[in-house]
Amino acid sequence: MERWQFVTIILLLYLLVTLWIGLRAGRKASKSVTGYVAGDRAFGLLLMYFIFGATMFSAFAFLGGPGWAYSRGAAAFYILCYGVLGMTPWYWVGPRAARVGRAYGYVTQAQLLVGRFPSRVLSALMASLTVLAFIPYITLQMRGAGIVIEAVTEGHIPLWLGAGLAYGIVLVYVLTSGVSAVGWTNTFQGIFMLVIAWTLGLYLPMRLYGGVGAMFQEIAARRPELLTVPGLTASGEAWSWGGYSTAILISAIGVSMWPHLFMKAFAAKDDRTIRRTVVLFPTFQLFLIPVFIIGFAGVLFPESPPDPDFILPFLILRSELPALMVGLFCAGALSASMSTGDALLHAGASVAVEDGVRPFHGLDDGQQRRLMRALVVAMGAVAYFFALYEGVSLVVLLLSSYGIIAQFTPPLLAALYWRRATTAGVMSGLLAGTAVTLFFFFQSHLRPMDLHEGILGLLVHVPVLVVVSLLTRDGNPERAAAFLRAAADPAEAGA
Repeated sequence: MERWQFVTIILLLYLLVTLWIGLRAGRKASKSVTGYVAGDRAFGLLLMYFIFGATMFSAFAFLGGPGWAYSRGAAAFYILCYGVLGMTPWYWVGPRAARVGRAYGYVTQAQLLVGRFPSRVLSALMASLTVLAFIPYITLQMRGAGIVIEAVTEGHIPLWLGAGLAYGIVLVYVLTSGVSAVGWTNTFQGIFMLVIAWTLGLYLPMRLYGGVGAMFQEIAARRPELLTVPGLTASGEAWSWGGYSTAILISAIGVSMWPHLFMKAFAAKDDRTIRRTVVLFPTFQLFLIPVFIIGFAGVLFPESPPDPDFILPFLILRSELPALMVGLFCAGALSASMSTGDALLHAGASVAVEDGVRPFHGLDDGQQRRLMRALVVAMGAVAYFFALYEGVSLVVLLLSSYGIIAQFTPPLLAALYWRRATTAGVMSGLLAGTAVTLFFFFQSHLRPMDLHEGILGLLVHVPVLVVVSLLTRDGNPERAAAFLRAAADPAEAGA
């Protein structure tokens, strides 16, 4: 049996185990929309921890992270910085969102927002922006899966077929079991990829340099610019502090606002579970350390991959590892991709139906579930189409999505904390912030001080929201008061 065939068998076994877990996970969930979207609000600490951790660390971390460490050096550390900081606001925001969700039956971000600021247009806008941000994120996951499979099978399974195979499995269990499948497959995949990442992160420097310390000593002597913060740009020039710091800031602001993560507040069984998840979440950043080490291990390697995002499979194949280890590496990388892709497909379809369709057309539970499943397939097809295009960095794909998602932060904070906020203010701020973000995304050469386009959007978004809210009035102040009472901690409310 040839090496690539043995690797393919290991890969198929991994996919079958994942499929079995995903299908089995949905057996106890109810057949309602709440069961499909929010897991009957019954997720405990284990599922919440791995949903957040495994969903966060996707193909961009397993492939894009090493790619940036290899080609841009210390620039990759921005991922570690925002990973540690990003979930901190969720310690307070998450329980508030969960309390409102339990009180009113919400299962999506937009339902919460529209519950405070009634507007079908606002609901449709949130749904549209969510899908717009999700497509490049799902594309990233599919492309990452295809890159790995193509590399470890020596091209016998091309990128298009590898991505289609992995995400065919994802579609089956997401269509069948909804968020329960996402939760349990993420738990399995999170444990798996942590083990694989640390194994490779320690083995490769030992094999190539004699140890991690010896590796960094050689890099410091021969390529010191890669170990100097803020690292390099894609063209090899020094990355500006404006670009580096705002990449951290926009990512930290946007992390907990990603709909597929935010919605898990509605799936948690209680407030304590959410807070404990936030406290434990930084421990998942330990996954990034070996991933970056792998990227740095390729810096002085005599050969170069065709693309920096290929550095991890490139080193694996040239380090004469046993076929079993290559197959397990491939499965670990697929875990990183699929554990995020399944959550994105599920959340994107759920948001599109709940917030983009249902406010305009009455649908019963069965119709909603069927439409969600159809949209899971449609979003997967669109992302798959874009995944076949080359030439875009996996990390750049992710950063482009964060600018849009970060615009959800001001209206959601206003909904949960500011009594004076109005529907007109929230709509105006969201439209203005998104417009500015998209303008500077397409006209990046005009960005002052190399600031991230999402930060520029927020600098316009927040003042517009505040000023328009102060100049307008909502027609039902009692609704706002009741909403904020539902969001408040019972201890704060004197209960």
